[in-house]
Amino acid sequence: MLTNSDIQDLTQFRRALHQYPEVSGEESETARTIAAELEKLGPRRILTGLGGHGVAAVFDSGTPGPTVLFRAELDGLPIPEDHDIPWASKVSGKSHVCGHDGHMTMLLALGRMISRRPVAQGRVVLMFQPAEEDGSGAKAVVADPAYAEIAADWAFAIHVEPGQPFGHVSSGPGLINCASMGMAITLTGKTAHAADPDDGTSPALAVAQLLPAVDALGAGGTLDDDFRLVTLTHARIGEPSFGIAPGEAVIYATLRSAHDTGLAEIEADLRALVDDVAAAHGLKHSLEIFDHFAASINAPEAYEVARTAMNALGVSNGAEGVPMRASEDFGVFGQTAKAAMLCLGPGKDYAALHNPDYDFPDDLIPIGAGIFERIARDLLGTA
Repeated sequence: MLTNSDIQDLTQFRRALHQYPEVSGEESETARTIAAELEKLGPRRILTGLGGHGVAAVFDSGTPGPTVLFRAELDGLPIPEDHDIPWASKVSGKSHVCGHDGHMTMLLALGRMISRRPVAQGRVVLMFQPAEEDGSGAKAVVADPAYAEIAADWAFAIHVEPGQPFGHVSSGPGLINCASMGMAITLTGKTAHAADPDDGTSPALAVAQLLPAVDALGAGGTLDDDFRLVTLTHARIGEPSFGIAPGEAVIYATLRSAHDTGLAEIEADLRALVDDVAAAHGLKHSLEIFDHFAASINAPEAYEVARTAMNALGVSNGAEGVPMRASEDFGVFGQTAKAAMLCLGPGKDYAALHNPDYDFPDDLIPIGAGIFERIARDLLGTA
């Protein structure tokens, strides 16, 4: 269904996207570019502004049946690219070293195939979701009132995953990506002259107590149902000065669990710990959540649909490399739909995601699009 001309066009499009990345919440130009490409495919409807800058194309058969959603992400990363490719990022300090440019292009490839051979029943929704990298986008899309009009019965996503052979898909039923959140802890006391520290209230001893205690809330280990990991990522006491006893401290920690309930338990434990330590040292305190990701859990039925499609196409697949500690906000779609995340390998020795020298391998475009199309046909048929 994809011709050589299609592959050339899509490759050029992906490389053009790569040059102009926009970070989470700022994807306005990327969204406009995607919407313009979708218009050429003649879907029944295009929705824009979903959960921010989200774009969805609806290919409706006109016959009752399930809604099957395929998701890609619009956002790039605040990472300077270090690459000599001709299509390297032209935006200082930002890049598509996450693979999202390739994911978007796979969805557009799927759109070409569906527009040429419509499905027999139900609807195909191509969802271009904003703000995946900070965990806010999927929640915002699903909460948008307009999403209710296209709510998915089935949802599928592909994420390129270095470390696996080229074209191999890692997936399985159950947990694929952990739930996680970032927690910023602020302790507030009172500054004083360094010569008279007793005139103030320093958070230094509270920080010394909290660092090992926070770390002990989640030791990691085997990625099973009881998995809990807390990673200290930043700590600061006062200002870099020799004349001021500190009056404020900040600690950043990332909390991670195999399930949303486990993450909530770690959060509750952390809040109780900070309450106790701050009170013992006479400090005020506040906690703020960032980058909150739901667990991404594959429904057995959705995984089986995807596995059957991959086997029919001769796509190598298995459970190597999953589940993962890393997070992905696609799990939000799985809270209301039968969903499956598939991890597509670019080659065992390929550059890692979020590395400054990463670039999506264009030869994966027809593989990912082909998997999506077979899933759509298996669920909805061909008109």
